[in-house]
Amino acid sequence: MTESEKTAPVLDAEGVSKRFGAVQALRDASLQLGKGEIVALMGANGAGKSTLVKILTGALRRDGGHIHIRGAEARLNSPAAARRSGLVSVYQEPSLIPDLDVADNLRLGRTPVEAFRHWVAEMGIPDLRLDDVIGDLPLATLRILDLARALAAEPDVLMLDEMTAALPTDLVEKVLRVVRQQADGGRSIIYISHRFAEIAAICDRATVLRDGATVGNLKIEPGIEERVVELMLGGKVAPVAGEARHAAAAVGAAVPRLRLRGLKAGTRLADVSFELNRGEVLGVVALEGQGQDELFDVLAGNRRPAAGSVEVDGAPVSFSHPADAIAAGLTLVPGDRAHALLMSRSVRENIALPLLARFRDWGAIRMEDEAARVTSAIERLQIDTRAQGEVRRLSGGNQQKVTIARWIAKGVNTLLLFDPTRGIDVRTKRQIYGLVRELAGQGAAVLFYTSELSEVPQACDRVVVIFNGRVVDVIPAAEADEATLMRAAYGLSRAGTEPA
Repeated sequence: MTESEKTAPVLDAEGVSKRFGAVQALRDASLQLGKGEIVALMGANGAGKSTLVKILTGALRRDGGHIHIRGAEARLNSPAAARRSGLVSVYQEPSLIPDLDVADNLRLGRTPVEAFRHWVAEMGIPDLRLDDVIGDLPLATLRILDLARALAAEPDVLMLDEMTAALPTDLVEKVLRVVRQQADGGRSIIYISHRFAEIAAICDRATVLRDGATVGNLKIEPGIEERVVELMLGGKVAPVAGEARHAAAAVGAAVPRLRLRGLKAGTRLADVSFELNRGEVLGVVALEGQGQDELFDVLAGNRRPAAGSVEVDGAPVSFSHPADAIAAGLTLVPGDRAHALLMSRSVRENIALPLLARFRDWGAIRMEDEAARVTSAIERLQIDTRAQGEVRRLSGGNQQKVTIARWIAKGVNTLLLFDPTRGIDVRTKRQIYGLVRELAGQGAAVLFYTSELSEVPQACDRVVVIFNGRVVDVIPAAEADEATLMRAAYGLSRAGTEPA
C-alpha cells in the first residue's frame, strides 16, 4: 500500500451534533480516517465517543454535521445502511441475544459461519459450539464473538468500542494482533480504549473529544499520555491525594470478615482458600476462565458451591439466593452493568432499589431519610444526573457509579467488585479507587477482581492470583507489578519456575 493510499480519507465526519432532550451529547465532533489507519477515539466518559460511533453505524441519527465516505456524502439512516457503506461496529456491551444459541444469532445477522469460525479460533476460542446458549457464556467470550461477527462481514471501517475492556491479558494480546493485521491489510479502524498501552501499541493517531466536541488530533508518540489527559480533562491533571497510600488493613485479625476454605464450584473453581479482613482491599487477578466468575457467583449467592466452606465474621454461611448474601452483608457490583441496572428507570430509582425492602417501615420522615441517602450517594460519587430520566442515557462510567452508589446508599459491609472500572475513563477510575480506599478506611472489606493489572497497586492492599481454579500466589500490593502478576497468572512462580 502506498503512502497516498494509506492517508486517503476513507471516512470524514465533520461538525457532528446530537442532543438527547436537555443533554447535548455531541456539539462539534469531527474525525478523519485514512485507509489502513488505526485512530484512537479518546475522551472522558460522557465526552460523546459512543454516541459518535452509534451515529457512524446508523444506530442513531445525527442532528447536524456532515459524514463523507470515500468522498461522497453518506446517509447512515440505519445499521443496514451503514453496513452497505462498509461501516461495522463492535459496541461496548454485547449485541447478542442471550436466550438464543450462537447459530441462531449468526442467522439473524446473516453472518458467514465459516468466516466466523475462523476468527473465533484465531482469537483463542477454537472449541466454541454453535449450539452454546449466549446467556451461558462469559462476558469475555461474548466480546470475542461480537468481534468475530464483525470481521466476518469484511468491513472497510471497523469501529471497536472498548473491545478489550472485559478481556484478560492473554485474549487482549490476540485481539491486538488481529486488529493490527487488519490495518496492515488495508482496513481502517476506529479504536476506543482507556488503556494507553494498547493505543501506543497499535494506533497511528488519537482524536480527543471533550464535552461532545473534538479538541485535539495527535500523532501517537512517546510521552503522549499526559497531553491526551490534559485535553480530555481541559487542563492539568492533579494527582490523586493519597493515591500511593493504603489504609491500614486488619491483616491477621483474629476473626476475618470473610474466610474461604477449599471452595469448589462448577468445572473451573477447583480449590480456593483465602481470608479477607475488615479495612482491607483484596485484589483478585486471573486470566480468562480460571474460576474467578464462579468465585464471585458463589459469594454473591448466584451459585451453590460443590465443596468447601464460606465464613462471614467467623460463622459458616450458605447462600441459596442473592438475597441471602446481601443479608449477610455481601454485595456485588457485577462486571456487566446491563445486568445490574434497570436501564429504562431513573438514576434515583436505581440507587434506591436495595432500599425497597424497607418500605414497610417508611413514614414521611423515613422517606425523607432514604431520599437523603440517595442524594448523598449521588454527590459522593459525582454522578452526572442530567439524563437521569433513564440510566441508559448515561455514559458507561456514570452507569458504573450508579451500580456502586446503590450499595453506598444502603450501607456497605463487604463489597464484591468484579472488574468495576471496565471501559471507563481515567478520571472515573481514580474516583473509584479513591472511594474503595475510603470505604476500606471506614472498616469495609472489599474483594476487587480486575482485568487491568496496573490497577492492583493503586487500589489494593494484597492480591490473590488464581490459576487453574486454585490460588497460586498471594502478593503484597507494593510488590504486585505487572510482570510479577502476569507470571503468577500464567501459573509461574515469582522465582521464574513452575509451581509444584
